[in-house]
Amino acid sequence: MAHTIREKKKLLARVGRIRGQIEAIERALTDEAECERIMHMIAGIRGSVAGLMAEVVEDHIRTHLVDPERNPGALNADAADQLIEVVHTYLK
Repeated sequence: MAHTIREKKKLLARVGRIRGQIEAIERALTDEAECERIMHMIAGIRGSVAGLMAEVVEDHIRTHLVDPERNPGALNADAADQLIEVVHTYLK
C-alpha cells in the first residue's frame, strides 16, 4: 500500500482520533456510564472507522484504477467518481 504513504499523516491523525474515542469508551465503562452514552460513543467510532475505510478505498481507486500514468487502460474517471460517491454513502 505504498500509495497510502502520501496520505500517511492524515490517516494517522484519523487513527489517533479513533484511538481517543476507544479510550473514552474504556473510561466510560470503567466509570459505569449509562448504556445510552456508551452506545452513542460506539456508534461514533463506527462512523470514524467507516470514514477511515472510505479514505483508503478512495485513494486506492484513484491510484490503482484511474491513474493514467500507472495504467493507461484505466477506468473512466467519471465512473471512478461515481463509485467513490457510492462507497462514501455506503460507509456513512
